[in-house]
Amino acid sequence: MEPKLPESVIYEKRGPIAVITMNRPEAMNSLTKEMLIGLEAAFDDFEADPALRVAIFTGAGERAFCTGLDLKVALPALNEGDALGYEDPAKRPFQRNFKPIITAVNGMCVAGGLEFMLGTDIRIAAGHVKFGLAEVRWGVVPAGGSHIRLPQQVPWAIAMELLLTGNTIDAQRACEVGLINKVVPADKLMDEALAYAQRICDNGPLAVRTAKEIAVRALNNEPAFVLEKTMSARVFASDDAQEGPRAFAAKRKPEFTGR
Repeated sequence: MEPKLPESVIYEKRGPIAVITMNRPEAMNSLTKEMLIGLEAAFDDFEADPALRVAIFTGAGERAFCTGLDLKVALPALNEGDALGYEDPAKRPFQRNFKPIITAVNGMCVAGGLEFMLGTDIRIAAGHVKFGLAEVRWGVVPAGGSHIRLPQQVPWAIAMELLLTGNTIDAQRACEVGLINKVVPADKLMDEALAYAQRICDNGPLAVRTAKEIAVRALNNEPAFVLEKTMSARVFASDDAQEGPRAFAAKRKPEFTGR
């Protein structure tokens, strides 16, 4: 049975390839609770369907792949203790998906968008894309696995630059430091992602899935994810975490107190 999904998540099956699209282009594909639950349902179905071998994950439109949690809706809920479907402290995006996931990064990829991308395997980006983790600018932290996955995937100094400054880097720099695999013109993005997907589909499906599962399980990230969840809770419960979204909504500089 096909999962029932919100309009903000599009799930297509093209032979052995699944294409899963975040569909809130009018809101820069920012994430709501409904959207997070819908994405999980789509990727669970992809993982369980024996006919599917590879997923391509992308966003609608050209402005944004995903700009993270909707600060006006989802972040206040998180401040109030809603886990937004991530009650398990060891759970992070795609941690339990062992089939390959290719990300076609069509636009701005920041905050939770980057955190989703960090859980995928091959990443192709359009030339105009910017990457970053802006959470500290608004008094919170990127608690979706970034503190663990990012330093595993790029040099320490690059990871710290992104985590501590809130600055963005462009697609070319992201490719240079190994955050993504390839930069292509925007109009060639899906063609390139489909070419990678087809190349993977040509290989033995059991071998491909096993190769990824070994690599993921060998990292043993679950204890580190629990540490991230536990320590980030004090930030989300702080006055600063209340002030950040208020300042964002009012389009002003936040006035942090460190409490």
